[in-house]
Amino acid sequence: MSRFVVAGIIQIETIVKVEKIPVVFSPVTSAPDTIFTSAGGDAFNESLAFRWLGDDVDLLSVVGRNQDLGILNPANREVTLDDKYILPIIDNTPTQVVLYDNDRREQIFEDIKGLREAEYKMSMVPPLIAGCDMLVLSNANFCRPFIDVAKKYGRKIAVNIHTYIPEKEKYNVDFLQNASILYFSDDTIETDPFDFVRSIADKYDPEIIILGQGAKGLILYDKQRDINVHYDTVKTNEVVNTTGAGNAMFACFLHYYNETGDSVLSIKNAMLFASYKIGYMGTSNGFMTVEQLEQWRSLIWGEKASLIQQ
Repeated sequence: MSRFVVAGIIQIETIVKVEKIPVVFSPVTSAPDTIFTSAGGDAFNESLAFRWLGDDVDLLSVVGRNQDLGILNPANREVTLDDKYILPIIDNTPTQVVLYDNDRREQIFEDIKGLREAEYKMSMVPPLIAGCDMLVLSNANFCRPFIDVAKKYGRKIAVNIHTYIPEKEKYNVDFLQNASILYFSDDTIETDPFDFVRSIADKYDPEIIILGQGAKGLILYDKQRDINVHYDTVKTNEVVNTTGAGNAMFACFLHYYNETGDSVLSIKNAMLFASYKIGYMGTSNGFMTVEQLEQWRSLIWGEKASLIQQ
C-alpha cells in the first residue's frame, strides 16, 4: 500500500450517449439510460482508482463556494474519499459535458469557471507531501506551487498533462521539466506518436512517458529500459463509456510502478484496469480491486505468464 497526494481538478460531469457524432439536430431526443451526472475530473478519478487499489490518498482540489461535497461520495459506493483538503474557494465548480457515440468518439464541452485564478492554501501542503510516496498533479495553475514542495522533500512527481497543444506548451514547462512520469492523450497530437514521445523525452528527460491512444492502445516510454513501445488494448468488458478511463489507467500504473519499479508489469496491469472501467457508465464506477485485477491477469496472460517480457 502506498500513499499518494493527488492535486488537480474536480468537476461536475454530465455524460450523454448519442447515436453519432456530429449530432443530428432534433428538438427533443428521449432515450432511457443515456444521461449520467456525477463528480469527475482527473484528480477525482485518479483518487478513486487509488482507493480501489488499497492506497491512501490525500486529494487536494478547489470547488465552488456553495458546492455540496456529498456528490463526491455517493451512498452506494464502497470506497470513500476524504474531502478535508478540498477547498470551496471559487465561485462555481468547473463543469463538463461529454457526448459519446457507438464508435467511441467523444465531444467535450468544458467550463472551468474561476479555476485559473484559484490559489490553494499552501500552508497545508508541505506536511502532506513530506509524508507521501508520490505527488500526482494536474497541469492546473493552482498546482504549480506544489512542485517546489515536492522537490524540497525529494518526492517523485507524476503529471497528467492529458491534452497536449503545441501552442500552449510554454504554459506547461514547469510541469514537464520537473515530472518523473508524464501522461498524455493523443487526441490532439497530429505528428507520428513515436516521434512525439521521443521529442518530449529528448527535451524534458522524464523517467516514464505514457501516451494514451484510445481504442488503439498506448505507447510506453521507459528511459532506464530504453523502450518506446506500443501496446494494443486488452478486452475485459464491452465498451459502455470511456470517460475517465485514461485517468484510471494512469493511477493504476502509478500504483504498481511505485510498488515494483517495473514499467511493463505496471502498464499491463493498468491496461486491464482501464479495459474493465470502460464497461461501466460514469467516472465513479467500474474500478477493479487488486484481487480482481490479478484474476483477470491470470485469465488473459496465464497464471505463469511473465509480465516482465514485452
